Amino acid sequence: MTQVVLIRHGITDWNTERRAQGQSDIPLNEEGRKQARALANRLNSEKWDLIFSSDLSRAKETAEILAQTLGLNVQTDHRLREMHKGETEGTTLEERINRWGSEWESLSLGIEDDKSITLRGTSFLTEIMNKFKGKRILVVSHGALIGNTLKKLIPSTNIVFFHNTSMTTINFNGSDWKCELFNCAKHLANE
Repeated sequence: MTQVVLIRHGITDWNTERRAQGQSDIPLNEEGRKQARALANRLNSEKWDLIFSSDLSRAKETAEILAQTLGLNVQTDHRLREMHKGETEGTTLEERINRWGSEWESLSLGIEDDKSITLRGTSFLTEIMNKFKGKRILVVSHGALIGNTLKKLIPSTNIVFFHNTSMTTINFNGSDWKCELFNCAKHLANE
């Protein structure tokens, strides 16, 4: 069995401001670094073989904090990037409504579609499943990519929102994916 833990990056100022980040390269804030350290402490009691990350700095820095504690080297992959939010990147909901109206979600605005983001996520996972059978792998990415990929692999998964630095553990037995742990951020309880 191969185990993959999908981790959403730590919090950023844009998360706090509820701005669409998309592929804008927004760094972690101090709270996000603190969240990543708490997750690293949680993971430190277990053995991990590999860690992969989106190449966007908020995910990469989260992964580097984990890797430092776990004694791993971060490998980045552009397929793990967040959904491209087009013209909406950097805007709040209020700004989007003011600029494009209440039906803004029905407009194209250069936003990446779900099919494209799902294909990136499943392509990455298929590749690592073929290369690293039987390994325990950490993957630091972004909410939309994790959610869309999970919906494809495990359609029964009920996805609403992923907490920053949450863990979602999925296992692959060679033919099927099973979700063992979903959106767990218990390491933040004492933060």
